[in-house]
Amino acid sequence: MHFPRTWKMGIALEVVLTLAGCEAPKETGTDEAKPLDSRGISEEALSEHLRRLSSDELEGRAPGSAGEEKTVLYLTEAFQSMGLSPGNPDGTFVQKVRLVGITPKPEMSLSLSKDGEKKALAPGDDYVAFTKRVVEHIDLDGELVFVGYGAVAPEYQWDDFKDADVRDKVLLFLVNDPPVENLFGGKAMTYYGRWTYKFETAAARGAKGALVIHETGPAGYPWGVVGSSPYGESFDLATEDKNMGRARVEGWIQRGATEEIFRMAGLDFEAEKQKAATKEFRPVSLGIRAQTSFGNDLRNVDSQNVLARVKGAEAPDEVIIYTAHWDHLGRDETLTGDKIYNGAYDNASGTAALLEIAANFARLSPAPRRSVLFLAVTGEEQGLLGSRLYAQTPLYPLEKTVAVINMDGVNVWGRTRDLTVVGMGQSSLDDLALRIASEQGRVLKPDAEPEKGFYYRSDHFEFAKAGVPSFDPDDGIDFVGKPEGFGIETREKYTSEDYHQVSDEVKDDWDLSGTVEDCALFFRMGQELASGTDWPEWSATSEFRAKRQPRKD
Repeated sequence: MHFPRTWKMGIALEVVLTLAGCEAPKETGTDEAKPLDSRGISEEALSEHLRRLSSDELEGRAPGSAGEEKTVLYLTEAFQSMGLSPGNPDGTFVQKVRLVGITPKPEMSLSLSKDGEKKALAPGDDYVAFTKRVVEHIDLDGELVFVGYGAVAPEYQWDDFKDADVRDKVLLFLVNDPPVENLFGGKAMTYYGRWTYKFETAAARGAKGALVIHETGPAGYPWGVVGSSPYGESFDLATEDKNMGRARVEGWIQRGATEEIFRMAGLDFEAEKQKAATKEFRPVSLGIRAQTSFGNDLRNVDSQNVLARVKGAEAPDEVIIYTAHWDHLGRDETLTGDKIYNGAYDNASGTAALLEIAANFARLSPAPRRSVLFLAVTGEEQGLLGSRLYAQTPLYPLEKTVAVINMDGVNVWGRTRDLTVVGMGQSSLDDLALRIASEQGRVLKPDAEPEKGFYYRSDHFEFAKAGVPSFDPDDGIDFVGKPEGFGIETREKYTSEDYHQVSDEVKDDWDLSGTVEDCALFFRMGQELASGTDWPEWSATSEFRAKRQPRKD
């Protein structure tokens, strides 16, 4: 998981985006659960994969580490033992992903100056800054300009930049979309709200720097998620231009530090923020110079996606892809005691599900009409790098890729009467999932916090951007045999105590019967897609529809 998915009550199903081609279900689930529908999915195999992938032996599965070598070996041997074919047409089970690791050196601060007043911000406490440029040293000296949400959305007649020239400036962005009723997806975040969009926009306009103002509510995660390791290594894909097209410096800044900046400029941050929620907003030059300079330690990393295939019997060039990211955060030698980020839920659980679904397909006879690809990707925690590389250099043409089913954390707390669909309403894959869930005696429910933009935060997104209909399921919250509120309390406890912590390990109270039932649903979705001739379609309201219009064949 790129960032945590937290859950809150209070959204009614009837106000959810309508499923493409069908109405949202009107039930809330059966009072008594139907017998477990396993479809050949083995709880014992899931448990074994989960424990092995999250064991200390694999050292937290960091890209470029000894843990990666062991993880890739485990996944490759698992696919081979199932009798699956290599997923790479070159006859191997891997796709090379060239990464560069960039670690800023500790001698860093961000100094602000205006009319003789100076202020120094502390990395980690006040801000986090880094560069994606592959250089050993970076300098930044530019005027701060507040650009509101930084959105340029012609379809909404919205332009936060107007005619302002922000070349060589350091831009301050608000996180998320402008909070305007009936625009930008309503409550649901659009891509304009993602921090990645804001960094891309800054680079496209020639800005020297881009800082996103962190506020926990709109961001959907606490400051500690971005600010806990100001000198940590980050990865990016190795590119020919060494990322020189990116802004010099990118990063995040605390709201409290931002308020100080606006005070130095003689402005009130909250008042300027309210102005930014209007179409009339124009960029505000703050008259403050921001300066920083820091060195980088660089290293090249040869990481790998791992992939296996069931070849289709009649249309082998048409492909259904299952994805899960195998990577996590590795080791931290500065910690006292436990130093390994085992990543059991995030995402050994999804990778275990990928393996067991693959084993189920391997047992099918005859083979399905279409091919099925099982893609365990690297670098998700660093910005969806493995899936981005695959989408940029696909091993099977994306125009022949029927759909993607992503598994980024699967339910490990027991059976549920529901299944959450992140991005519900994006495509007709929801229709298929709804029918199968109904046969299980279950219902689909939407992401309870669409304003957090979770659909843009996991590996399926790189395929969606390229036009491939992509399904992103998440845990249900209505648990069988558990008291009301158990699901939400469990998820919030995970987020607050275990997310991206060394404590994300297999727990004694985990119950994989829910994993089995969810995997059975995901398996049946892929089986029906692989056995049929239909092509899932983006809904009329999806921002990805322009990339792939409904097929006429």
